[in-house]
Amino acid sequence: MPARIPLAPVDQHFIVDSTGALAFETVPATLGVIGAGVIGLELGSVWRRLGARVIVLEALPEFLPSADRDIAKEALKLLTKQGLEIRLGATVGATKIVGEKVEVAVEFDGKPDQVQVERLIVAVGRAANMRGLGAEKVGLTLDSRGFIDVDEHCRTNLPEIYAIGDVVKAPMLAHKASEEGIAVAEFIAGQRPRIDHTHIPWVIYTWPEIAQAGATKQTLKSEQREYRVGKFPFLASGRARHG
Repeated sequence: MPARIPLAPVDQHFIVDSTGALAFETVPATLGVIGAGVIGLELGSVWRRLGARVIVLEALPEFLPSADRDIAKEALKLLTKQGLEIRLGATVGATKIVGEKVEVAVEFDGKPDQVQVERLIVAVGRAANMRGLGAEKVGLTLDSRGFIDVDEHCRTNLPEIYAIGDVVKAPMLAHKASEEGIAVAEFIAGQRPRIDHTHIPWVIYTWPEIAQAGATKQTLKSEQREYRVGKFPFLASGRARHG
């Protein structure tokens, strides 16, 4: 389920989450997006292509810090060229509805600022949807973020109970949940599978799409591990150029 923040209470009209952002009846002239993560960039990119002026507010000073630096740099350049106004280091202070607009108080480069938009999307990540599971009633241990706490084999603190998918840590991806389910079945059958979340691919469905699998160069460098870099210019491919 979409994560919420108290500073921008979602009403699914002026201030929406990722679900509400799919239900606009008209294209807003101005659209604000809190968060330059996967969901924020995908939704912002779609509404920009449909004609909205899109302002993305990201508190972090770096763009897509979990992605490879070369890819993140190129993605920022391309998305900016497409018209997305991506403001890094922008801390949201408060929001309020004034008439038919949303006023967003922002601290940008250490200076107070204000952004006024017709609609505002809150895209600050996903939270575990634990409603109705009764985890506390049966004694399941949760971590600090509200996810079910599991070991490397997806075992919970209760015997014979395993948890996979969006209620446990790591990326909320359908193929990640599938891999965990297969691994649990193999483990119960007496095998010794190993789940390595760093090798699970993920994609940001902007245009162009951004995809990644495995450790990044900066991660390997910080771990003092040897690595080699290889690059292939996709413009050398006729399909990439004309597709």
